[in-house]
Amino acid sequence: MNKILVTGGAGFIGSNLCEYFLSKGDQVVCLDNFATGHRHNIAPFLENKNFTLVEGDIRNLEDCQLATEGVDYVLHQAALGSVPRSLKDPITTNEVNVSGFLNMLVAARDAKVKRFIYAASSSTYGDSENLPKLEDVIGKPLSPYAITKYVNELYADIFSKTYGLETIGLRYFNVFGRRQDPNGAYAAVIPLFVKQFMNHESPVINGDGNYSRDFTYIDNVIQMNELAMLSKNPEAINTVYNTAYGDRTTLTQLVQLLKDNLAQFDPKIAQVEVIHGPNRAGDIPHSLASIEKAKSKLGYNPRYSIAKGIEEAVSWYWEHLK
Repeated sequence: MNKILVTGGAGFIGSNLCEYFLSKGDQVVCLDNFATGHRHNIAPFLENKNFTLVEGDIRNLEDCQLATEGVDYVLHQAALGSVPRSLKDPITTNEVNVSGFLNMLVAARDAKVKRFIYAASSSTYGDSENLPKLEDVIGKPLSPYAITKYVNELYADIFSKTYGLETIGLRYFNVFGRRQDPNGAYAAVIPLFVKQFMNHESPVINGDGNYSRDFTYIDNVIQMNELAMLSKNPEAINTVYNTAYGDRTTLTQLVQLLKDNLAQFDPKIAQVEVIHGPNRAGDIPHSLASIEKAKSKLGYNPRYSIAKGIEEAVSWYWEHLK
């Protein structure tokens, strides 16, 4: 039995990680301040004797120290996501994503955790036009959010070299799936579009619909976190990995996939038109990950394509959003 701290454990990815490791019989500590996470995401776990909720903020070092006490592994998911949010409020984004991250590294170091796995971001590739994205070829960041996630990688590297803390960064590419929040000003595109289609509202595509992303289903991300946590390969640690499926889908293709799956529940959705708006500031045109490094060093084998993932996600939303 491992004792695992999941920061941001009440969020979308965090709560899925909590659920998975509890199902494996591990002890799970969730640290969350509920700024973007939701209590209903962790409500089913509260009766589980292996689950502990620490209500706190990563910007407070004492909260981080309390949460890491006796912990074997840290899965650091807590962050303020969203490029637009960071453009609107760069100061808070930096406080949470950089100062909070540093607090967690210090707490993990002092608690002598075995390994610190953290959510990095594909936004780190910035203005690099290389496709597919290779871990060691990055450009200049295009948003405050991207800067903070790159700084995380630099800090993790220093803590590995200076203090011997084992770290692995997972550069997430457009993760989607169950429990991803469709509400709020910074809702991700898939849950937002699903909610709008279910309400027979026209979603707005930024640009002409030809921008493409490597959409990555949540179960692939869970697999990567577990592999990073438990890998016995000394060459696999103290580095970063693309966490993706390794295929890209345009927004126009995504909309069609969503409509096709949702129309099975409500045929009227097939007739809902989309609206095209201007391109969004800070957005890159195309994103596609090379996952060869994760395959060779971690044994990563993503099981969910975009089509399979959308099918699962739409079924979940249909059940939970109605």
